[in-house]
Amino acid sequence: METVSFTRMEDGTKADYDILGRLEHVYVSHLPDRILQAVSDLKKSLSGYQVTRFEHSLQSATRAYQDGKDEEYVVAALIHDIGDVLAPLAHGEMVGAIMKPYFPERLCWIVKYHGVFQLYYYGHHVGADRNARDEWKDHPWYDDCAEFCAKYDQNCFDPQFESLPLEFFEPMVRRVFAESRYL
Repeated sequence: METVSFTRMEDGTKADYDILGRLEHVYVSHLPDRILQAVSDLKKSLSGYQVTRFEHSLQSATRAYQDGKDEEYVVAALIHDIGDVLAPLAHGEMVGAIMKPYFPERLCWIVKYHGVFQLYYYGHHVGADRNARDEWKDHPWYDDCAEFCAKYDQNCFDPQFESLPLEFFEPMVRRVFAESRYL
């Protein structure tokens, strides 16, 4: 295995950083595989709902697809909760950061804040402010996030809903994550 010569970054040479550049390119090219695995790993996420978080994600993406949303939106719906495994209290922020180089800013914002917007549906039952989303009522994407939560999140826990399989969305994930268009 090719490795660098340094143990401290400040001691690295151009040749060392050329090695890392090549290896990083290969590593980044496999991001769609890791994204798809993260969606699949939602099968083992938070329990208690009538469906797994994996099924929830498939329902979200399927509904967005059936409503004619564009490919980036559909993939955002599919992956919006993959941060639940490592950042259950800040999963939207985590996923929004993952999305940033590959998605328009609007979709990153929707995913970043969807957790707060979801409080509208249950906050009053858990002692939280169901209107916490109103902090952003003047934001240009407020209505977009409210719509996402209403149509593609809060209603995607239905064990009777027939979702499209993950394999259906795989080519979309690969296309969206093929190139960082939004740096």
